[in-house]
Amino acid sequence: MTAKQFSRISKAISDAKRYRILQRIAGGRELSCSDASRGLGITAATCSHHLKELHDAGLIEVRREGKFGYMRLRKRIWQQYLAQLAKLR
Repeated sequence: MTAKQFSRISKAISDAKRYRILQRIAGGRELSCSDASRGLGITAATCSHHLKELHDAGLIEVRREGKFGYMRLRKRIWQQYLAQLAKLR
């Protein structure tokens, strides 16, 4: 993992609501956009922005089905990030 990618992921998950969205996505096989934002008190536009940040950081992949998007955690990237984080001890 490059330093740039590590930094991008760190920045993406530094937002509390974005981190909660990532936790929800990681908790299942796939999660719809509406399920990702349910109960967080954010608009659809704000949720879309958070999902874009997570996607741009490489943490999630999005599968489109018509006008709907379904997200999934990119586990290999997450594991690489955690391994790099562990080296900071």
